[in-house]
Amino acid sequence: MKSLLSICDVQNEITEILDLANKFKQGLIKGKPLDGKSLAMIFQKSSTRTRVSFEVGMYELGGYALFLSENDLQMGRGEPITDTAKVLSRYVDGAMIRAINHEDLVEFEKVATIPIINGLSNLEHPCQALADMQTVKENKGNFDGKFVYVGDGNNVCNSLLLICACLGMDIEVASPNIYQPNSKIIAKAKAIAKETDSKVNITDDVENALKDADVVYTDVWVSMGDEEEQAKRMNALAKYQVNSKLMKLAHEDAIFMHCLPAIRGQEVSANVIDGENSVIIDQAENRLHAQKAILCHLLE
Repeated sequence: MKSLLSICDVQNEITEILDLANKFKQGLIKGKPLDGKSLAMIFQKSSTRTRVSFEVGMYELGGYALFLSENDLQMGRGEPITDTAKVLSRYVDGAMIRAINHEDLVEFEKVATIPIINGLSNLEHPCQALADMQTVKENKGNFDGKFVYVGDGNNVCNSLLLICACLGMDIEVASPNIYQPNSKIIAKAKAIAKETDSKVNITDDVENALKDADVVYTDVWVSMGDEEEQAKRMNALAKYQVNSKLMKLAHEDAIFMHCLPAIRGQEVSANVIDGENSVIIDQAENRLHAQKAILCHLLE
C-alpha cells in the first residue's frame, strides 16, 4: 500500500504521474479504471478545487467519492483518529484528507490499511504541486528553467521546493525572513537537488530572485488558520506583491501561476493575474487531470 502525504512519497514516480495526467487531459485513456472503487474525502477545511477535482475525478474514473466534513464524522466529537482510520479502511478503498494539522494525517496513515492522500495540510500540498508541474511542462516544454516563488513560505511553497528539486528544476523562494519555508523542507529539498543537479535558494531579496525567472508563482499572504496574524503578515509581505514592475524582471515569456483563491491587490496585482502571461485557469483545470492520475496511481 502506498500513500501520498508528501511529494517525497512519490519522488521516483513524479514523471510517471505527470505523464498519466497529460494522457487524461488529452483524452487518451478510455474506460473506467476505478470502476467499483470508493474514496472517502474528509475535509477539516473548506475547499473548491480540491473537493470538485477529486469528486469529479472519481466519477469520471468510474468510482464513487464520499464527502465527509468534520461535522459528519465522530472525529468532530472526539473519536480518536486511529479508530476512524481503522473503520474507514474496512469501508472504502482510499481516503483523501484535507487536514488542519499534518500530524493528524501521519497518525491516520499509520494505522490505515488503505492509501491516504494529503489534500492539503499545514505542512504540504502535494496534489497542488503535481498539477502545477503539469502546467509548467505544458507551457515550457521541460523543467530546465528557473522557478521563482514569491511571498509566504507556506505549505504550497514547501511542496514546490520538493517537487522542483525532484525534477531537477532550479527554484528560488523570495520571502521575508519571518515567513520563509519550513527549515526541514528546505534541507530535504537541497539534499535532493544535489542528486538532480539543480539549485534551491531561499532569499528575502525579491527583485534579485525574479531576474531571469521562467515561472513566477505566488499565493495568498494569509492562509486558513493564520487570520490572527493578518496585520503582521500584510506589513511584512507588502513589498512581495507580484505586480507588473516585478514581472518585468523575469523573462518576457515568463508564466505567472497562483494556486487560487487569490486576492487581487494584495499578493498579486490584477493586471498580472488577469494578464496574458497568467496561466491560472489552466493550472486550476490541471488539478482534475493530476488528481485522476494520483487516484489511478494509488488505487487502481
